[in-house]
Amino acid sequence: MKKKWLKFVSTVLAAFIVMSISTACSSNNDDVIRVGSKDFTESLIIAEIYSLALEAAGFTVDRTGHNLSSGLVHTAIVNGEIDLYPEYTGTGLLTVLGLPLMTNPLEVYELVKREYDERFQITWLDFTQAHNGQGIVIRTELAQELGIVSISDLQPHAHQLRFVSTAEFLDREDGLPAMVAAFGPFDFYSVNIMGGGARYEALRTNAADVSVAFTTDGHLYNAHYYTLLVEDIVIWPPYNLVPIVRNIVLEEHPGVADALNRLAPHFNTSVLLHLNSQVIVYGRDIQEVAREFFEALP
Repeated sequence: MKKKWLKFVSTVLAAFIVMSISTACSSNNDDVIRVGSKDFTESLIIAEIYSLALEAAGFTVDRTGHNLSSGLVHTAIVNGEIDLYPEYTGTGLLTVLGLPLMTNPLEVYELVKREYDERFQITWLDFTQAHNGQGIVIRTELAQELGIVSISDLQPHAHQLRFVSTAEFLDREDGLPAMVAAFGPFDFYSVNIMGGGARYEALRTNAADVSVAFTTDGHLYNAHYYTLLVEDIVIWPPYNLVPIVRNIVLEEHPGVADALNRLAPHFNTSVLLHLNSQVIVYGRDIQEVAREFFEALP
C-alpha cells in the first residue's frame, strides 16, 4: 500500500511540474500580450477594443486579466501580471501617485506620463479626448423649466431640489466641497445616498431632481430624461482615457504602441457615452459592442 501511495504522489508531482513548466512557457511567450481591465463596463469595453486591435496587428492576446478591481489592476501591472490596461489621468494623478489636484488635462497627462515612467517603468501612450470625469446631472424637464444649464445656474435653486449622491462625493475634497468652494453653498432640499443605477432611476421617475454623475455614464445617452450640467468653473481633475503599458513590453514589441495609438483619434467622450449606453441601457454584450466599434473604424 505504501509503495502504491508513493507512486501516486510521484505521478501527481510529475504532472504538476510539467503543468507548471508549460504554464511558465505559455506566460512568457513573446507573442502573447496580457490585457487587463478594471471591473466596470467602460473599462471592459475599452480593454476588449485594445485586444481586438492587438489581434489585428498579429499578437496573441491573453484576456484573463480583465475585470480586476481598481485597487488590484495597478498592482497587477507593476508586478508584471498584466502588460497593459486602460487608465485615467486623474486616477493616476490622485489615487496612484498621490499628487495635488490639477485641472489642466494636458498638464496632468504629461505629469503622470513622466512619473509613471520614472517610478514604475510604465508608459502612458497617446492622449485621447475621451474624458470620464465627475459631473452633475439634472432631470431634463426640470432643467428646461428653471433654465438651468450650468452648475452656477443650479446653485441658487439648490434649496428647492432633491439631491442623490454617493457617500464619497459628499465628503471628498474634489466632490461637493469643491463645488461649494467654487460656486457657494448648495443647501439642497434633501440629500440621499444611492448607487449609480438607482440614482438615474430616481431622476427618471421624479423621485429626485439632481445627482452626481460621471460624464460617460451610459444613462446620459437618453437626453429626454437627463441633462449633464456645464462645469462653467473648472473644479474637478481631468480623467482622460489612455492605455498604459509596461516599458519592457514596448521595447520588445513596438507594434503594441502602434496598434493602440491608432485608436486614440477615435476615442472621445461622446464615443464612450455611446458604447456604455449600448451595454448599460440596451443590454448588449460587451464583446459584441467592442467588435462592432472596432470593425467600423476606417
